[in-house]
Amino acid sequence: MPKIKLASTVILSRGTDEDPEVYLTKRAPELKFFGGYWVFPGGNLNKKIDCHDENDSLDLALTRCAIREILEEIDVLSSTLGKKFSKEEKQGLKLALKESPEKWQGFLADFGTDFDSIEPVFRITTPPFIPIRFDTQFMHVRARDDEIPKIDNYELVEGCFIKPQAAVDAWERGEMEIAPPVLFLLRLLAEHSLTSFISHAIEETRELDKGRLHRVFFSPGIFMAPLLTPTLPPATTTNTLIVGTKKLFIVDPATPDEIEQARLFEKMDALLEEDRQFEAILLTHHHIDHVGAVNALSQRYSIPVRAHEQCYKRIETGYIKGEPLGDGDRIELGTAPDGSSDWHLRVVHTPGHAIDHLCFLESRYHAAIVGDMLSTISTILIDPPEGHMQTYLNSLQRLLDFPIKTLYPAHGPANRDGNALIRQYLEHRKERETAIINALGTDAQSIDELLPKVYDDIPEKFYPVASRSLLAGLIKLEEEAVSEQNNGAWQLIQVTENS
Repeated sequence: MPKIKLASTVILSRGTDEDPEVYLTKRAPELKFFGGYWVFPGGNLNKKIDCHDENDSLDLALTRCAIREILEEIDVLSSTLGKKFSKEEKQGLKLALKESPEKWQGFLADFGTDFDSIEPVFRITTPPFIPIRFDTQFMHVRARDDEIPKIDNYELVEGCFIKPQAAVDAWERGEMEIAPPVLFLLRLLAEHSLTSFISHAIEETRELDKGRLHRVFFSPGIFMAPLLTPTLPPATTTNTLIVGTKKLFIVDPATPDEIEQARLFEKMDALLEEDRQFEAILLTHHHIDHVGAVNALSQRYSIPVRAHEQCYKRIETGYIKGEPLGDGDRIELGTAPDGSSDWHLRVVHTPGHAIDHLCFLESRYHAAIVGDMLSTISTILIDPPEGHMQTYLNSLQRLLDFPIKTLYPAHGPANRDGNALIRQYLEHRKERETAIINALGTDAQSIDELLPKVYDDIPEKFYPVASRSLLAGLIKLEEEAVSEQNNGAWQLIQVTENS
């Protein structure tokens, strides 16, 4: 479980309560946390700077964090402190933040603890499936007419005031990539006045604390629910996806846990109350951490299960069997979120991890649901005899034939540049194969002897899993006449031009 960091985020608004604009910033694409996404300005709590002394309350420290972050990121200070500052004064305080933090702390201490211009709204914690987690205090600040925000931080590349509904519309057209928690808040702002938004946001966060699923949308028309499953570490969850607007499809209802299933049922029941219709359950493959709720959902909602023909032979009976899926099939989704027609999923057969593995490529926004072809928190286990390395690599290479933007793995958050991630995976496998060849040398060695040489970048506790991938890599080399096995030991006999 990743450590949870404390942070502050500021909703900077201008205009009237009934028709506000809010300030959004675009994060640099190379950043690990929501790189390339539009967010509200904010950042991590820095105790050395944001805590004046050990008696400071957490609320006060988070407020000071908010003041510091938007000064650093968007050159805003007057709005947060209710006092006009010249350009020179602000630049001097920014310099103090870098070179003389005690001067900054003394400056804020002069204001005491009463920051009337900053309104705490609510706190929310990042869901467990995100590798980098934050407990974030959201603040509301009204922009001053005489203080114009501007991007002034290397982490940000763009910024603008925009009406909440306009931002949501741009997201639905595929023109703005907005971080899921920010999108959630923009939708609330679009539905309510600024004043009532705050009360609705507080109520929503209370429901999240009770177990309601977070509203996780990385791209339009695909809702992501990471639910606890018996899966391989470091993963603890498997993503169940709900695809569509009116006609809905459930991809990989994975969890066998009854409490987690109840959270999914609550979401599905709410969608049915909105006059949506569930058409089918779609499966990427048969592995146990992808099918734990298949029978429960199929029976509860009377919906068929659609999967590769080989998948039906490998999962527990008790579901309604639908038409099997094969390479090139189309699943019609109806009208896309932006109103465009001919919206569909394309089925791509991608064996290698599993013989029955399917990916689902979405047509309007070029999203891809890839199951266990890739992960955003670890590598993928290729486990012989069913797992076959060269077949897996061929399937990855084939996915590059499609223009993939947002990529939804089974484990971990979505990735906004799917093709780039696939290329990284292919490069990683190439590097690992080179490591195997270098480790083999001229002496025959067992897998146990090779493991610490080839996988010197992982803890020993992961060796049992790594040994299976190492075996898959050795089998691939053996098929290429690069190595051979003799009584459980492997030896390099030839290095081909391709290796």
